[in-house]
Amino acid sequence: MTDRALVVVRAGALTTVQDRGRPGHAHVGVGHSGALDAPSAALVNRLVGNPPGAAVLETTLNGCAVRPRSAVVVAAGGAPCAVTLDGRPAPWGAPVQVPAGALLDLGPARAGVRSYLAVSGGVAVDPVLGSRSTDLLSGLGPPPLTDGMVLPLGPTHGVHARVDVAPQPAPPTELVLRVTLGPRDDWFTPAALRTLTTREFRVSSASNRIGLRTEGPALERAVGGELPSEGMVLGAVQVPPDGRPVVFLADHPTTGGYPVIAVVRPSDLPAAAQAVPGTPVRFVAVRRRG
Repeated sequence: MTDRALVVVRAGALTTVQDRGRPGHAHVGVGHSGALDAPSAALVNRLVGNPPGAAVLETTLNGCAVRPRSAVVVAAGGAPCAVTLDGRPAPWGAPVQVPAGALLDLGPARAGVRSYLAVSGGVAVDPVLGSRSTDLLSGLGPPPLTDGMVLPLGPTHGVHARVDVAPQPAPPTELVLRVTLGPRDDWFTPAALRTLTTREFRVSSASNRIGLRTEGPALERAVGGELPSEGMVLGAVQVPPDGRPVVFLADHPTTGGYPVIAVVRPSDLPAAAQAVPGTPVRFVAVRRRG
C-alpha cells in the first residue's frame, strides 16, 4: 500500500478526475473530455508545482473531502468555496500544506458550479488513450469518485508557488458567448437567427458536462426532415426538436443528427462551466461563415 494516495471521505454530488483531455481521437468516436474550466485547473496545478497537464479533481456544486496518506500541498480554485483543514479554515486560491491523515474539505460553491483541487504530484490513476480524464458520455477514464475510493498520487515535480492568493475570474452573472454562425444556419429561418443573436436565454438545470442546455425562445427551422449524423466539435450549438440551443461541452458526442446553428469561441467556454442554472445567456455573432 503506497502512502502517496488520497482517501475519498466525501465524494460530493459529482467529483471526477480531469486533466487536459484526450484530443485527436474524434475520428474513432472518442471525445476530448478534460476539465470544463481549463484555466482554473491549470492555475491550481501551477500553485502546487505541478505541470499544467497533471490530473486534478473537479467537483460539482457541493465540493468533496479527502484525506492524504502522506503530507501534500494542495490548492483549490474555480468556483469559490470554503476550504477547511481538520475543521479549521484554510485559504482558497493559494497553496496549503496538508499533513498526512488530515481531513481536507472543500465546501459547497458560494458562486459558480465547479471547483478544482490540485494535489502535489497530481492524481495518478491509470491513463486511457493518454488521459486520466473521466468522460461521462463514453465511460472512459476512472469512474466518478465514491466514498472510500483511494486515488494514487504521482511524484512531486517542483516547488509550489509562493503567493498569498492567486486572482481568479468570478463566475458569470451573465454568460456572453461569441459565436460563428454555421455550418447549418441555413436550416433556420431569418427570424430564428435574429432570435439567437438578440434574445436572452437562461442556463437550464438540465445542463451537465456534456452540454449547457438553455431555456428561452424556440428557434424555428426553415428546413424540415432529418439531418444525417455528422461530426461535432467542442462549442457546437446544436438545436434539438424543441428549438432550445444546447452548447456542447467537454464530454459531448463526436457525432450528432440535429443541426448546428453556430459554434462558440473556445475562449468563452470556461465561463460556461461556471454558469449556474438561471444565469442569463446571450449569443453574439462575431463572424459569418464565408
